Amino acid sequence: MSIEGIQSGKEKLTSTVLITGAAGFLGSHLCDRFIREGHHVIAMDNLITGDIKNIRHHFSNPAFEFVEHDVTKHIEISGKLDYILHFASPASPIDYLKIPIQTLKVGALGTHNCLGLAKAKNARILVASTSEVYGDPLVHPQTEDYWGNVNPVGPRGVYDEAKRYMEAITMAYHNFHEVDTRIVRIFNTYGPRMRLNDGRALPAFIGQALRGDDLTVFGDGSQTRSFCFVDDLVEGIYRLLMSDYYMPVNIGNPDEISLKDFAEEILELTGNKVKIVYKPLPVDDPKQRQPDITRARELLGWEPKVPRSVGLKITYEYFRSLAPEELAKQPKEFVSKR
Repeated sequence: MSIEGIQSGKEKLTSTVLITGAAGFLGSHLCDRFIREGHHVIAMDNLITGDIKNIRHHFSNPAFEFVEHDVTKHIEISGKLDYILHFASPASPIDYLKIPIQTLKVGALGTHNCLGLAKAKNARILVASTSEVYGDPLVHPQTEDYWGNVNPVGPRGVYDEAKRYMEAITMAYHNFHEVDTRIVRIFNTYGPRMRLNDGRALPAFIGQALRGDDLTVFGDGSQTRSFCFVDDLVEGIYRLLMSDYYMPVNIGNPDEISLKDFAEEILELTGNKVKIVYKPLPVDDPKQRQPDITRARELLGWEPKVPRSVGLKITYEYFRSLAPEELAKQPKEFVSKR
């Protein structure tokens, strides 16, 4: 998989990046960004939750290659490798409640394999952690120094603890093997290529509105989330990768909103005359979620730029463009919403 001699326009490609989970929502947008920046991209995904259509537009590009592979198995890459972005993981409540063992394995074995590859190739690696490491937080907003409030045996534990283990083994490789590592803690992100049936609040609300169903809010709707548009998130991730900072960094939008108010925003956006209905709050559902992005501002010069009103319109138009059969796949109710 070496790329010596491959040209992009008149400039020789200078680096190779492996992106795991590349056919997923975030992974596919990262592929777009690294291609635009002139990197050679090796996209890896086992397609358990990813969708090949998210990256098909790159297939004719000689600077892009796709490898269907499960990162919990040994990873073999020939030639040079400069960067690894480990984004392979189920990332929604429906996914990791349906495939809990795979969720744990990709966070543990998959991260171990990626770190081993980074060590062998002398490559810099960025791992995708999450705001879920904070659990149902007792500190608000959440800073990177907060250790979290996580239930390891609850229904969300397979995801939360997989990501906490990911951070621990990443730091172990950094400290013991001197691997060049980065850790990003991603807060609620939205945008085109999200799956309508992934159980998170935004696609759930929009999908319900598009079908003319009532919007389902769990609990009394007072729990909060902070939604970051995907373009802003990718910019933050890119800056973190290219920085010299190895400790965890929150990347998200601190503009906090309750789920009740967010559902009302979706109704106003779509113009649908449906109701908001309330269901019991799932076990261990976080009551508050808001990033403190002081570290990202100071170290990376990063903060979100896209207002939620703008990002929601872009995302709504994407979902509205989907075929009716895609909308029909969305379940009526969800186990949990983030």
